[in-house]
Amino acid sequence: QVHLVESGGGLVQAGGSLRLSCAASGRLFSSYGMGWFRQAPGKEREFVASISRPSGTTTYYTDSVKGRFTISRDNAKDTLYLQMNSLKPEDSAVYYCAASRKVVPDGRPSSYDAWGQGIQVTVSS
Repeated sequence: QVHLVESGGGLVQAGGSLRLSCAASGRLFSSYGMGWFRQAPGKEREFVASISRPSGTTTYYTDSVKGRFTISRDNAKDTLYLQMNSLKPEDSAVYYCAASRKVVPDGRPSSYDAWGQGIQVTVSS
């Protein structure tokens, strides 16, 4: 099984930027499609973005983050990234990275086999 650990979260003002990282270990990182999800208090876990294996040539984003967030991967570093720009208070959530055996993972949590523990992102107004 692949083990995933998120980093890079924290508190930022509206309009600011953060870059989340997800470090993978235990299995060959490039063999997994990857995704980012988020969950705010009282809400269901929400798909944010996904990226295909092995080279990340295909990406998907939920409409609310298009043009602001960018998902990428660096297989040489076994790391997944989420660059978040123009952050809004409604982006505040715990963010999770996840690994999928699908070549191009979709937005369903059930399509993912391994999850990080999550990291808090708080955007103040």
